[in-house]
Amino acid sequence: HVQLVESGGGSVQSGGSLRLSCTVSGHSYNNYCMGWFHQAPGKEREVVANIDHDGSASYADSAKGRFTISHDAAGSTLYLQMDSLRPEDTGTYYCAAGFFQPEPGSKGWGLGYVCNYYGINYWGKGTLVTISS
Repeated sequence: HVQLVESGGGSVQSGGSLRLSCTVSGHSYNNYCMGWFHQAPGKEREVVANIDHDGSASYADSAKGRFTISHDAAGSTLYLQMDSLRPEDTGTYYCAAGFFQPEPGSKGWGLGYVCNYYGINYWGKGTLVTISS
């Protein structure tokens, strides 16, 4: 079955950088959307960035110009390069993947033209990022 495992979280000072990785195993789909969500303490989980199988990436306004999402050709590893980090970037970062159409009534990606044709089918358990001022 499909599993997503994040790594790369940690503690850095404001202005620093981190690179998150997500290993995606158990799938053989050629078409998909994968992405990263951020959940700040006491707040809802929000999409940060996503990328489709062709490499077309989309970013939330808060991530534009600072974060870069990418994946390997096989779709087995997803990355999020985070630069110019701010204290408000603190929280848990979740990796997510979608391989099928969204379920009726489900909350989708809300970001990206191709990705909006996919649901969010699998989640990782998250990795904690702490940015100190």
